[in-house]
Amino acid sequence: MSISLNKAARVFEKLQEKSNLEDMLLRLRSEDDPIPSKQPTNEYSIENFKSRIEYIEDFSKIKLNEINANNEHTDTQILKGSIENFIGMTQVPTGLVGPVRVNGSEAKGDFLIPLATTEGGLVASYHRGAKATLNSGGISAVCLTEGVKRSPLFGFKNIESGLRFLMWVTQVKDEFNKIVGQHTQHGKLNDVQLNLEGNHVILTFEYLSGDASGQNMVTICTDAICQYLISHTPIQPEYWYIEGNYSGDKKASALSFTTVRGKKVTAECIITHKVLEDVLKTTAQSVAKYWLASTVSVIQTGSIGAQGHFANGLAALFMATGQDVACVSEAAVGVTRMEVVNDHDLYVSVTLPNLIVGTVGGGTKFPTQQECLKILDCEGNGKARKFAEVCAALLLCGELSIAAALAEGHFTSAHQRLGR
Repeated sequence: MSISLNKAARVFEKLQEKSNLEDMLLRLRSEDDPIPSKQPTNEYSIENFKSRIEYIEDFSKIKLNEINANNEHTDTQILKGSIENFIGMTQVPTGLVGPVRVNGSEAKGDFLIPLATTEGGLVASYHRGAKATLNSGGISAVCLTEGVKRSPLFGFKNIESGLRFLMWVTQVKDEFNKIVGQHTQHGKLNDVQLNLEGNHVILTFEYLSGDASGQNMVTICTDAICQYLISHTPIQPEYWYIEGNYSGDKKASALSFTTVRGKKVTAECIITHKVLEDVLKTTAQSVAKYWLASTVSVIQTGSIGAQGHFANGLAALFMATGQDVACVSEAAVGVTRMEVVNDHDLYVSVTLPNLIVGTVGGGTKFPTQQECLKILDCEGNGKARKFAEVCAALLLCGELSIAAALAEGHFTSAHQRLGR
C-alpha cells in the first residue's frame, strides 16, 4: 500500500500539470448541502421502471435507448430477490467453446460450454484447449467434497468467558441440526469448527447446500442458530456478528485453499505429442518448462495457489449461467500442474477447492442463464456436482492453451489478431 518518495513527487507533479493542486484538494471536502434523493422507491412494476428511467434521464441529461429496451416484456416477479432499483438488462456477448469431452463422476459426455465475455481471444483460446483435450480422449474430473461456511464471531470480556461459552456450546450442539431443519429443506449442517483468539470466539458452521450455491441458505440457518445461542447461553457475549470475516466469503484465503469452500473439484488429461504438435504447435517439454518457470515466479509473489488464469474462464461461465460472479474471487484459487509423461506426452491437472456454484436459485432463474445451463444439461435439481466438474474441465482447457501460447511466443500475436 506504500509508495516511494520519488514516485509520490512525480505523481504530484503530474497532478499539478492537469490542475491547481490546491483547487483539487478543496474539491475533496464534503458538500454541506447534499441533493436530497428523489429516486422512485424500489417497486417491481412497469410503471415504476418507467418512472426510474425518467429520473435517470433528468438527472444525467441523457436519453436511454438500449439498457431499457425490453423492460415492457420483463417478468417483474422474476426480478425479486435478484435486483433492486431495476432499470434494465445489460447485454454481454456470449460465445461457445467445445465440444469438451468430460469423463467425470457426474459429468459424462461431450459438452458445449457458453462463455459470456467482452475479452477478444478468450473464447478462441479455450476452444483451442478443448480441441486438444478432445483429440486426446477427454478430461477426467471428479467432485471430491463440498461445504459452504458461515463464521459468526462472539466477543467476550476475557478469555475465561470465551472458554466457558465454548464449553456450553459443546453441550447444546445437538440442537443445531433441529434448528437448521426448521429453516431449509435442502441444506444440511455438516460440521462445526471452533476457534478462540483472545476474547473472540469464532464458530464456523459448514453446510451441504444441495444444488444451490448456498450463500443465503447458510446465512439464514446460521443466524437462527446464533439467535438460539444468545437467548439460551448463561455466558452472554458483549457483542456478536453473523460473519466475522473468517469464512472466506468473496475473498481468496489460505484457510479455504487447504479445506473447501463450495465444491472441491480436480481434473486431468494427458495430451499426446501429436496433438501438441498439430493443435497447440508445441511440445510437452516446452510447455512443462514454461509451467515450472511460471510456478516458481508465482510462488515469489505470495499467491495463494498457482495457476494461469482460472478467473477468465470462471467469470465468463459464471456470467453466462447465472452464478454469483463475485465468488470468482475465491473460486479462482487453485493449482495447475503440468509435466512430461511417456517421454513426449503432457500431463495436465487442475484442482479447485473453492468452487461456489449452483444450478438452482439465484441468477439461474433468468431466461438466458437457464438456457445456457440447459445447453450443458446442468439446469435444475441434481446437477450442481455435474456442473462443477464441467467448470474444472473448462479451466483445464484454458490453462493448457495459454501455457502453450506463452511457451511458444504466440501469446502476444494472438491478442493482436483477436483482441483488438
